[in-house]
Amino acid sequence: MTAHWRRLCARVVLSVDFTGNVPYLHAMAILPILEVPDPRLKIISSPVEAFDDELKRLVDDMFETMYAAPGIGLAAIQIGVPKRLLVMDLQEERDGEAVKNPRIFVNPVLLDPSEEQSVYSEGCLSVPDQYAEVERPAKVRARWQDLDGKFHEEAMDDLMATCLQHEMDHLEGILFIDHLSRLKRQMVLKKIEKARKMGGGHVHGEHCNH
Repeated sequence: MTAHWRRLCARVVLSVDFTGNVPYLHAMAILPILEVPDPRLKIISSPVEAFDDELKRLVDDMFETMYAAPGIGLAAIQIGVPKRLLVMDLQEERDGEAVKNPRIFVNPVLLDPSEEQSVYSEGCLSVPDQYAEVERPAKVRARWQDLDGKFHEEAMDDLMATCLQHEMDHLEGILFIDHLSRLKRQMVLKKIEKARKMGGGHVHGEHCNH
């Protein structure tokens, strides 16, 4: 039994949806996360068209799965749903304690990437326990929809800009290791395969230099 399936469970909780509507009761599930070389990770995701209760349930499951992993970002395709949807939580620090700050991005689009570049050490829940420095635009402007279909636009920089770009890559079937040289990418994949053959468990952590 794989580590993902050992973690597969569901619990019933009272969940306030992220649009501020009336709380609703349903089973939130911790779902298995796809890992390389699963071919589904290379699928280009389709736009979200229905802004309904099913989408809200999917978002709840994604947050539950992301927090349990633990990670700070998750795209829908990472749980096998090829929709242009991602969730993130960089967790702000207040009075020495981490405070959750969940963000939902439906049909996100990047605008005006800066010429200035930044380099972060990135990891991925779908590429377990492997990290590498990736160069990306340091600043971007993003446009996306919320769970009600309303459009939002925001300028982002630093870790937020990097992690959003990382997660949006998943929507195009791109992993952070695809930004590496062929040699480095093959080394990462060999390390993962070796760890699986040894049967060792691993602790996920999707991070951007933190």
